Amino acid sequence: MLNITETQQKLAAAFGPSGQESEAAGVIAEMAKPHCDEVYTDRLGNLIAYKKGAGKAKVMFSAHMDSLGLIVTHIDEKGFLWFSNIGGISVWRIYGSAVRFQNGTRGIVFMGGKADAKDPKTADLYIDIGAKDEESARNAVFVGDVAVFDQPTFPIGDGLLASPYLDDRIACAALLAAMEGLPECENDLYFVFSSQEELGIRGAKTAAYGIDPDYGFAVDVTGTGDTPDHKPKTECKLRGGAAVKIMDASVICHPKVVAWLEEAAERENIPHQREILIGGGTDAGAIHVSRAGVYTGAISIPTRYVHNPLEVCAIGDVEACIKLVRAACNISL
Repeated sequence: MLNITETQQKLAAAFGPSGQESEAAGVIAEMAKPHCDEVYTDRLGNLIAYKKGAGKAKVMFSAHMDSLGLIVTHIDEKGFLWFSNIGGISVWRIYGSAVRFQNGTRGIVFMGGKADAKDPKTADLYIDIGAKDEESARNAVFVGDVAVFDQPTFPIGDGLLASPYLDDRIACAALLAAMEGLPECENDLYFVFSSQEELGIRGAKTAAYGIDPDYGFAVDVTGTGDTPDHKPKTECKLRGGAAVKIMDASVICHPKVVAWLEEAAERENIPHQREILIGGGTDAGAIHVSRAGVYTGAISIPTRYVHNPLEVCAIGDVEACIKLVRAACNISL
């Protein structure tokens, strides 16, 4: 099986904010091609890896490859870059973080002196790329260019992994690992690396419509309740195994699919736990209402500090997720 840490490091380094996923898609495609019968990209930028089975049913797995980003809206006379957010970004989470543009230009996010320190807005932040003036800045970056978090991927503690964009590159890594050496299956398999999830699960919507699956699974990260004084109270935790989603703000997973996943995990001794995500959603929200409806579930990787420049997960939970994805390839209700 591929090395999870090395794969996440490679995927996290690939530029791919929502709407500009082509570089990330190219990296994933090269890793997927040896294990699938066909790899293609649709009009919305979804990368789809198809593995032919016996044709009993069509099963779709979707992990989004897009990331959060900061899009430049204005370059001032001193060469500072003002920006808006792509996806759900909190001012306090990105203040002081390092960022990079696709052309290699790097900078630091900082706050304007007149900002309300008690209630800062994204409009109060700027990116300092070290330009001496407006002309210098405009030679390096254009309005409309997007910056992404520029942080390393590294192991910490006892079996944990810290990285930017675990959401959702670590689930992309899990799908790639699940493909490796996958035996012949009764079902036709579609591994979707979706676009624009952070802007409202857009890619999964068109991918599900085009594939028309019988079964669908979102593979994504989920927040945990295992940090100090975490609110609201939830039971999902690191080192607890793959998380079988019950519901989130976008979907109530089909009870038969939930039961099937839990039975498969018990049967194959896969560590697992139940997940209820109070806010937010995943590609499952688009998949389950596609066409006449799809039997839909979700397999999640518990992750701390989601939507921060650095996020943390447990390698063991990723491995459990990989095993449960492989089991779900043979789902039959």
